[in-house]
Amino acid sequence: MSDLFWLTDAQMARLEPFFPKSHGKPRVDDRRVLSGIIFINRNGLRWRDAPAAYGPHKTLYNRWKRWSDKGIFAQMMAGLAAGHGEGRP
Repeated sequence: MSDLFWLTDAQMARLEPFFPKSHGKPRVDDRRVLSGIIFINRNGLRWRDAPAAYGPHKTLYNRWKRWSDKGIFAQMMAGLAAGHGEGRP
């Protein structure tokens, strides 16, 4: 059994509304790259230590950097939290 992390279809469906539109050249597989970014962050690894199953470490870093600079990940977290916040008494 693999210890790698993979986003499910349901998780991807919840995240897709936050993805920026692709302009020109299509992005590489979003599931693979986002799963790799999550794996790296959860395990405290360096980008170059990413398992090969997630693709080139440079691709993971570039997506993380580009989307972080644009606030995409912050929008994802805020959007997901807003939809599932704790009920108030």
